[in-house]
Amino acid sequence: MMPFVRVFAIVAWATLLAGCAALGPKLRTPDLSIIDVQLVKGDLFEQRLKARMRVQNPNAIGLAVRGITYTIELDGQELGRGLSGSSFFVPPNGEAEFDMNITANLAGTLLRLVDRARKSGGGPPNELAYRLRGEVQLDKGLLRTVPFDQKGAIKLR
Repeated sequence: MMPFVRVFAIVAWATLLAGCAALGPKLRTPDLSIIDVQLVKGDLFEQRLKARMRVQNPNAIGLAVRGITYTIELDGQELGRGLSGSSFFVPPNGEAEFDMNITANLAGTLLRLVDRARKSGGGPPNELAYRLRGEVQLDKGLLRTVPFDQKGAIKLR
């Protein structure tokens, strides 16, 4: 009789956990985009960039963001990665802006981009495609991380 009670308790516990997970909010992925990128400091081997970001919340609940882990690529070449440790709040169905610091080695990336443009026979591009992927870490709630994978283009001046 004891094994039956133990199996019943395990099944009841698993059912309860699955029910709680189903009742939790279904968060849609926030949209992140790069607004501006500025060179803060740099030399041939390392550059420090400041990227101004916009996050748009398509959810009916606000998001208390604790930080963001990310990888950023330019035209298919990895530019940088890291963690944005700044906390901020994105209102329900609203947006917020924040800054991310990026440490990168642009020399290799730029050489590959110039070589690609030279081989294609075109001049310098008017814009560069970017890809930003990672996870938003939330400060509260049952769901603590929300993955994202955004693509866009940066206009060159």
